[in-house]
This record gives sequence, structure tokens and C-alpha cells, in this order.
Amino acid sequence: MAERFRGFLPVVVDIETGGFDPERHAMLEIAAVVLRMGEDGFIYPEPVVSTHVEPFEGSLLDPRSLEVTGIDPGHPFRAALPEREALDHIFRPVRQAVRDAGCQRAILVGHNAAFDIAVLNAAIRRTQHRKSPFHPFSCFDTVTLGGLAYGQTVLSRAVEASGRRWDAREAHAAVYDAERTAELFCDVVNRWKQMDDLWRQHLGAETAPSAT
Repeated sequence: MAERFRGFLPVVVDIETGGFDPERHAMLEIAAVVLRMGEDGFIYPEPVVSTHVEPFEGSLLDPRSLEVTGIDPGHPFRAALPEREALDHIFRPVRQAVRDAGCQRAILVGHNAAFDIAVLNAAIRRTQHRKSPFHPFSCFDTVTLGGLAYGQTVLSRAVEASGRRWDAREAHAAVYDAERTAELFCDVVNRWKQMDDLWRQHLGAETAPSAT
């Protein structure tokens, strides 16, 4: 894995919020999926790690965003963690996975990744967290990769174009979106490896010495 991504470990992150301003709107859910590589060189997702998050003090909640996500920040059974504890909950297994893979840092994979990394970085600044395993600005975006591989940039359409099922009833939840984004990223990367392997076999056959 370290060789495949130049020392970075791809980790899929999806964050649900109370709006579109990372500095003012609350982070409400965060989910992360670590990616591993098998002996065959193909990558696959590990089980998701997630938590609900308490809105930080003074944060805003846009009713239109809550309507889309279906999140009720005041629900008594949310079992939400304060922002700092939520980051620790996500960062601990990611740091361990980085060490296990022999990588230097994690690199965020997201659908519209610029938004997720902005929300994550804003939470890191607010909590003065000093041990983030993620690169502060580099990321992989499945919007671009989905457009390249399948001609689709919307997550649901890219997932379906890849041959997988999409359940609209489960969408806009951090766990579901992170899992589907992880599958999409793995499908694109593994598809590239398959094509690269076939091309190398083709070149090898062309350059092999003749038996006659």
C-alpha cells in the first residue's frame, strides 16, 4: 500500500453537517473506512468506524440541511460525542492502520472531498487537536474518479454505473455514504490495476522471443 500511494494510506471519510460553512455549521456525523491491500495487489474496505457528534458551542444548524440528512441533533438516543472525543474515536484506528501499512500519513478519500477535508480541518482547529493522521490538504475525490471511470459524478449514479446497488433511503447518512464511497474508490483503483495487468501481459507477449 505504501508503494502504491507514495507513502499514503487512503481512508474514506464522510461527514454530515448542519450546513455548508465548516467554520459556523456543526459537524453532526463522521464515518471513516480504512482501505487495505491484499496479497494480490487489490484494495478492499475495512469495517466502518463512526460516531454521532455533538454540535459545538455557538454552532449553527440549517433546517434545510437537517431535512436532507434526517438528523435530529437533539434526539436522546444519538449517543453523540463532543467534537474532540469524536475526532479521537476516528483518529485512533486510522493512526494504527497507517502504522500497520508502513505508511507515513493517511490521505482523505471523499465524494466532494474538498468539503469533507474543510470540515475536518475546521474541527481540528477548534479542538486544537495535535495528532491528526491525515494530510492537511491532499485528498482523493471520487467525483473526479467516478467521472473518469464511469462517466458519472453524482455518488448514487457512479455507484450504480459501477454495477453496485444504491439505496436512496439510506443515503445522506455518514456510515452509508462512506461505505459506498469506499466501494467506488476500490472499484476504480482495482479496475485500473486489472487494465494495467492486462496491458503488461500484452507487452510481454509482444516482446517474448519466438519459439521458432
